[in-house]
Amino acid sequence: MTQFKEKAAKQREGVGAGILNYPVLMAADILLYQTDLVPVGHDQKQHLELARDIAIRFNRDYGETFRVPDPFIPKVGAKIQSLSDPARKMSKSDENAAGSIFLLDDADAVRRKFKRAVTDSGTEIRFDEQRPAITNLLTIYQILTGKDLHEVESHFEGKGYAQLKSELAETTIEFLKPLQERARGISDEELERTLDEGRERAQSIARKTLDEVKARMGLVGARRA
Repeated sequence: MTQFKEKAAKQREGVGAGILNYPVLMAADILLYQTDLVPVGHDQKQHLELARDIAIRFNRDYGETFRVPDPFIPKVGAKIQSLSDPARKMSKSDENAAGSIFLLDDADAVRRKFKRAVTDSGTEIRFDEQRPAITNLLTIYQILTGKDLHEVESHFEGKGYAQLKSELAETTIEFLKPLQERARGISDEELERTLDEGRERAQSIARKTLDEVKARMGLVGARRA
């Protein structure tokens, strides 16, 4: 819902049906596959709440059909902020690519982005809600290393922002390395085969759910698209 609100605010006129239907399409993506648990960030929780409302109402009116999904929100890193603007979340659709780290960014790009990352006033490196930029960088480091809050603060005690950014960049590069090596090793044939297998599996689950929905609503004879 947060994404919907942001996009709607930017596009006051000539709003396409895609923006208006987006929240319901998100709910369909969840409910169609009979999902039990959905990993979401804080900003996506409203989407899941809408999906739950739709499932509960449909089950009430037509009988038990959909599983009512629960959210899984990680305690750390549920929302990562932009490196260039800590007031906004990190997003692949951000017009400023410097604010986001992409899974296939090379080492130089990762170092450059962290080097230019916005910081707060002051010099102490610690978690502080009043200093969102530094807290964001520390949160990323915490996620990638698996250290707890106190270990992270202790590790950077007495160090400067440049050291934080440099170490965070190298940690990120090492974290992404196995994924990038795997991505580079995937052949076109393997990719196509994986996509085909995934599509067939998804269609099988979706078809079963959709058939049950039609039956519950008395639309058994409806032609399938």
